[in-house]
Amino acid sequence: MSSPQDPYQQGRTDYTPRQLPPLPEQPAPFGLPGEPPRQRRRRKLWIILGSIGGVLLLVILGVVILVNVVGSATNQARGLADDFTKKVIAGDTSRAYDEYLDPALQKQLSKEAFISGVKSLEMDSSCQPAYNDLKVATENGAKSAEVVGQISCTGKKVDLAYRFEGTDRLLMTNIKLRPAA
Repeated sequence: MSSPQDPYQQGRTDYTPRQLPPLPEQPAPFGLPGEPPRQRRRRKLWIILGSIGGVLLLVILGVVILVNVVGSATNQARGLADDFTKKVIAGDTSRAYDEYLDPALQKQLSKEAFISGVKSLEMDSSCQPAYNDLKVATENGAKSAEVVGQISCTGKKVDLAYRFEGTDRLLMTNIKLRPAA
């Protein structure tokens, strides 16, 4: 039988492995039988996917910037309207006139007429503004904002409509404050 060192070797001892013919210089396109297929290059796929991802990223970035620009202009207009209305309600009409009205509007509406018109509305600390419509636009670097709403006081309401315009700083170019119908 066989030696104890090699328990699996039985029978023939004169076995010599056969020589295989030499492999061709270029393997077949699908590899040799029993050999795993070669990995395909997917460079085009990655270029296409990368391009699509880049375009999507640019679109998302554009939307975010647009929302921030429009949102900040809307917030600026709302803030101006709030500050002006709070000064008017608090009775600080002289300061509201000086700080918020455009010089062209100040020429049309004297300070005395503005102050007496606001006093005739008889607003007090119970009054609270609410804005129904806020439109913001930018054209050739000039910004504009239209604010429409109502000031609700105990027992009465006052309609309001403001228009702000400017390049750096928005000033009021049109105002309407009158008792609601």
